[in-house]
Amino acid sequence: MAERTEEQHAEKMKKRQAAHEKIGATKTVDKGLLIVNTGKGKGKTTAALGMVVRAIGHGKKVGVVQFVKGAMTTGEKAVFDAFPNQVEFKPMGEGFTWDTQDRARDIAVAREAWDEVKRMIADPSYDMVLADELNIVLRYDYLPLDEVLEAVTARAPMKHVIVTGRNAPEGLVEIADLVTEMTLVKHPFREQNVRAQAGIEF
Repeated sequence: MAERTEEQHAEKMKKRQAAHEKIGATKTVDKGLLIVNTGKGKGKTTAALGMVVRAIGHGKKVGVVQFVKGAMTTGEKAVFDAFPNQVEFKPMGEGFTWDTQDRARDIAVAREAWDEVKRMIADPSYDMVLADELNIVLRYDYLPLDEVLEAVTARAPMKHVIVTGRNAPEGLVEIADLVTEMTLVKHPFREQNVRAQAGIEF
């Protein structure tokens, strides 16, 4: 196959640029998004926290509530604590359900964390709210799905809400604006017996 010349490459890129600009010109709506990161692959929380970092960079105020990870020390908490005027970071979980082995306690903790999420969604000072691992508590029926759908639907027009966790319920996926499913291809935990590491998993 013949190598493309500089002129051919430039011409191709010019056409692509024009096509993208044409498509971009048709996009005129600004709105708060309901974003769902789900699937068996790693990176759901990581991607959501990346959006939190972007929001901070634009001077936005963000609320983060973690439904599961409160039992462990995470690197992201140390970072976000450095921005107390922009980020309210609340790790409220007590670990995975198989660690606690107490359904009644798990339900109570989930309710407490959800009340914080609802407060943040209702508070006009927050531009973005992240409900990390909310899908897990919905999967185990620790919270009524209808209540969650009602709260995220009633958010202010420009407020972004991000929900993470495996097994996102169908009702949440249906009303979301953006849904990403992380697919597991390889993971060192399974293939190489590599344990969770600081800076990678937490």
